[in-house]
Amino acid sequence: MKTKAPSKLSILTNGIIKENPVLVLVLGTCPTLATTTSVSTAIGMGIAAAIVLICSNILISLLRKIIPDSVRIPCYIVVIAGFVSVVQMLVQAYFQDLYDALGVYLPLIVVNCIILGRAEMFASKHSVGESALDGIGMGIGFTVTLVVMATLREVVGAGTFAGIPVPFFSSYNIPILTQTPGGFFIFGCLIALVARITHGKVKHAATGCGNCPNAAVCGKIGKEA
Repeated sequence: MKTKAPSKLSILTNGIIKENPVLVLVLGTCPTLATTTSVSTAIGMGIAAAIVLICSNILISLLRKIIPDSVRIPCYIVVIAGFVSVVQMLVQAYFQDLYDALGVYLPLIVVNCIILGRAEMFASKHSVGESALDGIGMGIGFTVTLVVMATLREVVGAGTFAGIPVPFFSSYNIPILTQTPGGFFIFGCLIALVARITHGKVKHAATGCGNCPNAAVCGKIGKEA
């Protein structure tokens, strides 16, 4: 029996909530925590990673029947590194402040688990169009997650939004949210929220001997005793 192929819309939207690369698949945690202390750096990292993800997905899908299986991972990394180099040079040329803010995390997109994971799990097995949609969806999901985390951390933690003071929060803020512990706290809360949205309320099984798989055996032993 053939499984039904996913629709174009589902491929595009999966990466936003259902298969969000950060909050569901838990990939790319390092750049997520490092670049979400500021909304501007979060937007920059999200867009840069999304561009690399879309372009690498398309090219790897085009070459999927040519790349030998035994060297596919090194080939994927070379493709990803090529696009990262292009994006890095463009950011350095036109957005020097963003380039300085992202620092080492911009070239480290090369080893971002999200990009390499989608190349291996999706682009190498699907058509160019579907791979492009997957890259767009995953890129949007990654960028939105970074922006939401950065907004919470910067506004509540520093009292600013993209460097602009926010009334009330500029005077009453929680600085620990801009630090590593605060990043993990926000990260965990968002994971729990997405899990609640995607899975709904968890139904707990009723307790008691009647629900135990060994109830019959246990009763038999009790009678023999």
